[in-house]
Amino acid sequence: MHNKSHEIILVVDFGSQYSHLIARRIREQNVYSKIVSYKITPEEIKQQKPKGIILSGGPASVYASDAPRCNEEVLSMGIPVLGICYGFQLGSQILGAEIESAENREYGNTKCTIKDDTSLLSGLGDSIDVWMSHGDQAMALPDDFESLAYTDNCPYAAAKHKESNFYGVQFHPEVTHTPSGSQILNNFLFKICGCSGDWEMSSYIKSAVEKIQKQVGKEKVICGLSGGVDSAVAAALIYKAIGSNLSCVFVDNGLLRMNESGSVIETFKKNFKVDLHFVDARDRFLEKLSGVTDPEQKRKIIGHEFIDVFKDESNKIADIKYLAQGTLYPDVIESVSVHGGPAVTIKSHHNVGALPEELGFELVEPLRELFKDEVRKMGSELGLPDDILWRHPFPGPGLAIRIIGDITEDRLQTLRCADEIMIQEIKSADLYKGIAQAFAVFLPVSTVGVMGDERSYENVIALRAVESTDFMTADWVKIPYEVLARISSRIINEVRGVNRVVYDISSKPPSTIEWE
Repeated sequence: MHNKSHEIILVVDFGSQYSHLIARRIREQNVYSKIVSYKITPEEIKQQKPKGIILSGGPASVYASDAPRCNEEVLSMGIPVLGICYGFQLGSQILGAEIESAENREYGNTKCTIKDDTSLLSGLGDSIDVWMSHGDQAMALPDDFESLAYTDNCPYAAAKHKESNFYGVQFHPEVTHTPSGSQILNNFLFKICGCSGDWEMSSYIKSAVEKIQKQVGKEKVICGLSGGVDSAVAAALIYKAIGSNLSCVFVDNGLLRMNESGSVIETFKKNFKVDLHFVDARDRFLEKLSGVTDPEQKRKIIGHEFIDVFKDESNKIADIKYLAQGTLYPDVIESVSVHGGPAVTIKSHHNVGALPEELGFELVEPLRELFKDEVRKMGSELGLPDDILWRHPFPGPGLAIRIIGDITEDRLQTLRCADEIMIQEIKSADLYKGIAQAFAVFLPVSTVGVMGDERSYENVIALRAVESTDFMTADWVKIPYEVLARISSRIINEVRGVNRVVYDISSKPPSTIEWE
């Protein structure tokens, strides 16, 4: 969906877990970025007319026989190129450098001494803290290279080629552990590539609307609303493009949070002038899930049942040709293999690139090139209220994957009450917007407790709260003890059947955000 009149930086991905961070850091500086496969051809690059190219890191060794390699012409096209870690090693090797396994590997923070601060490292002083993660490095550079910086273990922590427009850093400027990383990328974008920073959300919305109109024409679109920010923004954007030709469907599957169904209906009727269809399918879903404990089976049942319900409701709306989905860029990145497209396959997403044939719809995905924070910016530009924009993400299977084990109406109600207390308290403490996602989990264990003078043997609730900008990595939130104490006390006292509350302090990776 990139507007060709805008500047663009291509991020060539070699399987790095940080490629999405590179793209984000560039966009934060109002320059549009796009992740592409290392298999991209010079002709394809020319068609996109990038202002610059960044070669990402990657897990391979450049001297390995099966190492991913881009076309060597990338370095001779007259386009500024910045190599990061593996990208630096590959670009340097193509230009004549020797890359070998280092005697001492570097992982983590280290001090980097700057030798030349006239271009890439301009304005950073004599030394900076950087984040290293490499076992290979350049052991020697040809005479047509100039060293820009070094560490105790890495003689060429940064360098440039005197003849071509190639720059490289062995460290990772895209991660927060390199405090000056944004300035380094800024230098590359504006001092070396000559970018002006012309990518703004208002202009992106304009181009997105034009693309939707071109794709859809006068045909009708149906959009499944979940109550979350992604589907809401997708609906608002499509409505801006095609108006009354958009219909929305909201399905209550019985697995929603406390009062969520009524809240979603009220919010959308108040803020959207669209044809809204509400389907009460609670009994239908819970009957299908009765006795099911395996999380993957839960997901499949819910997915199949949702399709059936959605199909039944869509049949009541005449002449629907397109289905809208709130697919985001991280979904696309995680779902596509590095060998066929950007990034390593992490997990598959049901909403990326395919639809059940029986629905008979074509797909509209107006957000698939945006990150979560960019979606919120778009929603704000479109005039959506904060209670939609800042609502924490909610998984498609809903509370079914937050109840470990069998799903019953009693367990659902217990979890809803505990979850609502948690959200109330973090909002009361003014923590909600600073937390990416917070929720309660019903555990399949009972523990001994003392309530009054009596022994109890009741359920355990786990609390989970994470901070994240892209949901591809996350860390647990250090909620103040007094807030956790209030949450725990209220749950134990107000939610019948619970006598213990625990707090999950795992990060992603190695854990996931959700428990199942």
